Amino acid sequence: MNVSIGIRGAARELQLELDLTEEELFSRVEAATKEGGLLTLVDSKGQQALVPAEAIGFVLVAPDTPRRVGFALG
Repeated sequence: MNVSIGIRGAARELQLELDLTEEELFSRVEAATKEGGLLTLVDSKGQQALVPAEAIGFVLVAPDTPRRVGFALG
């Protein structure tokens, strides 16, 4: 799934492609914000992202959609 995380005070969003379920992601975000710690995520390429919980502005989840190939309309 594709995830965008808005960081307070930053002009750009953090874009990640994760191999987690929505429930796993939501539980990690909820735990980090309750504890006031770090949200730790590893993307599908193995890169690790650490986001301080107090800096999270929003989390936007987009499901994986297959890429279209060709010139077909619709």
